Amino acid sequence: MAFTVDKAFELISSAHERERLAHAFLITGPKGSGKSELAARMGDLLNGKGDEGEDLWGEPVESTAPSLEELEGEFIRAVRPRSKSRRIAVDDIRALEKMMNQSSPDGTWKIGVIVDADRMNESSENAFLKTLEEPPRESLLLLLSSEPERLLPTIWSRCVHLPLVRPAGAVRSEEVEQIIPLLDEVTRDGLGTMESGLRVKSGLEALLAERKQVIEKKYAEIFKEEKLKYQKVVEADWMKDREKVYEAQSSADYLGERALMIETIHAWVGDLVRQKAGGDGLEFPEYAETMAQAVADEDLDVLLRRVAAMEELRSLLETNVVEALALEVSFMKTFGKIS
Repeated sequence: MAFTVDKAFELISSAHERERLAHAFLITGPKGSGKSELAARMGDLLNGKGDEGEDLWGEPVESTAPSLEELEGEFIRAVRPRSKSRRIAVDDIRALEKMMNQSSPDGTWKIGVIVDADRMNESSENAFLKTLEEPPRESLLLLLSSEPERLLPTIWSRCVHLPLVRPAGAVRSEEVEQIIPLLDEVTRDGLGTMESGLRVKSGLEALLAERKQVIEKKYAEIFKEEKLKYQKVVEADWMKDREKVYEAQSSADYLGERALMIETIHAWVGDLVRQKAGGDGLEFPEYAETMAQAVADEDLDVLLRRVAAMEELRSLLETNVVEALALEVSFMKTFGKIS
């Protein structure tokens, strides 16, 4: 389930107070969801000045956390994509690794933030894994990404995931807008039937098949143009490598859109739980009435199990499981009958 920046920071603060803070977090969410803000607040929590004291009337002074750029220094390092390729260079990762392994004063954390972590190439990711697998004492690694599915599964598995909600008022993507009518229709017709789960599965598969065809066509045309332009001046092996690059990019784009649609379904089910619990902060407030009617006769425990099924689906799709089977099993649990 996705969190607001404030809620995510509350959870982080609690873990830190209990000395249970993980050494690596993967902070995800759409553009504008507050990934950098959360990273800055975490950095300020660990290495900031803390309590700013009291004002003239004895009231505590509330300080505003500085931005990530303002925090950067000897023990807080941010790595970002650079150059025309917008990639994160392996040399930058190695420099970060060197900083993370240097000594620091007592009580000072070494914090590494990788902005747009999905822009690491294979060499950068492999170099980063060394630090991720053997983190130094009092160190924290924060990976920020809008497309985490592009990261290696070995990186995913070593991080605590912190998905952030879409910012209020933000325009939803075309892919999200395509899946919402299906979710609205199924919710209106009622949860708890085998048909509901199968309708979501078939509807999502149809949308994904359409998007996959569009993506593959786009990269096929790009490669065709490049081949016509360079085939007489480069070796055949180079062109084969370029073809593999575009195939990999096509696959990554498809997985990205699949992840976005599944995250939308996950957020939808999360809203059902919020409606039942009387909470606010709905991701889809315009469908609040429909959701309220749908969960009126549902137990909160059952709704939480539906959310758990979506979380299980995300984990399944990180493995080599057959996509169609994973979707069918998970959507039957999410929208079907739960005894």
